[in-house]
Amino acid sequence: MGVPRFWREIPNRYNLIGVKCKNCNRVLFPPRFICPGCRRVGKLEPHKLKDRGKIVSFTVVHVPPNGFEGQAPYALAIVELEEGPRLTAQITDCDPNQVKIGDDVEMVFRRVGQEGEDGVIYYGYKARLV
Repeated sequence: MGVPRFWREIPNRYNLIGVKCKNCNRVLFPPRFICPGCRRVGKLEPHKLKDRGKIVSFTVVHVPPNGFEGQAPYALAIVELEEGPRLTAQITDCDPNQVKIGDDVEMVFRRVGQEGEDGVIYYGYKARLV
């Protein structure tokens, strides 16, 4: 199996899939084995998250890490999804000066970079203003 196909076979890689506790109904992302709310083991089942949320906090990155130089400046935000989990995501498809706390966003999958001599492209989630 080729490397790109291998990565596409991992469901969490290209979907926002967390877990939902069958005991306390808490939705968690990323997936875990123990619910931090009720401390139950084995009560977590896969749960596809909705792709909508709100910006809770953000910053504008002007001096990016290696590999992201061509994207600066860009906004990096903490997004609270409709079901409760919070995640960190780059805000895409907008001027970073347009971003505000409380803005509605939708999660989208975009190219993050490429790896190795063969230039294998990998993707990840980012947030886009609605």
